[in-house]
Amino acid sequence: MLKPDGRSVLELVARAGYGARGLTYCLVGGLAVLAAVGEGGQAGGSRSALLTLLERRFGWILLGLVAVGLAGFALWRLIEAVTDADRHGRSAKGLATRAGHLLSAVLYGSLAFSVARAVAGFGGLGGDEDRAARDWTAWLLQQPFGRWAVAAIGLGVIAAGGAFLVKAWRGDVVRRLALPVDARTWAVHVGRLGYAARGVTFGLIGGFLIAAAWESRSADVKGLGGALQALRLQPYGWVLLGLVAAGLAAFGAFGLIQARYRRIDPPDLDDAREALAGRR
Repeated sequence: MLKPDGRSVLELVARAGYGARGLTYCLVGGLAVLAAVGEGGQAGGSRSALLTLLERRFGWILLGLVAVGLAGFALWRLIEAVTDADRHGRSAKGLATRAGHLLSAVLYGSLAFSVARAVAGFGGLGGDEDRAARDWTAWLLQQPFGRWAVAAIGLGVIAAGGAFLVKAWRGDVVRRLALPVDARTWAVHVGRLGYAARGVTFGLIGGFLIAAAWESRSADVKGLGGALQALRLQPYGWVLLGLVAAGLAAFGAFGLIQARYRRIDPPDLDDAREALAGRR
């Protein structure tokens, strides 16, 4: 039996990660769609959506697999950021993309840790995203130039949302996918809808951060769940929530497509270790 090499291991980790992220967004979007049409469900974030798995028979097994996958996704994002596995380069855009991957590694690593604690029976998922966002914002606002830092983060989140919207409008969302010819058209539509929904939610989250900086009040900050609930409170909010929720579910489905068809060119495992250790 052949022993898998480091590249194969990293590719498997990356694909499992894309799948776990996809499943998470499918849950978030699907539950929010149900909430929009009044059929139960909830307009919440990733943590609260994943927690619903524990209510199902043997759900802890699936949740454990999701935790492993999310940890793998965090690791892959870290490797992408450090080794530039996708060859974004050192241009301003490339460095911004890699910085985004680094932040993604932190966020998904934290989510994976919370999910693993819940599976092990050490409580829930550590509170929802809104509370976590308010906690770190409150700490940051107490620091010198904290309001400016929070405002800068908010602008960065809005910029990321704008980039998602541009990608949804005219970007090649399947550029890194090795798709069958007959699957390309519908995959493009699914990807565009997903990125558009992410753009909207990022814009809302960034706006809440800027409002918190302006008022110096962390209570104004909201995560994904809070952004969805804010949509629901608008005129015809159930329509807005339904559309964005469907988009988030589509992004989840696109994540599952990425898990299967994305072109992944991982670095050699030894090279990745050296890069992560700062030897290069």
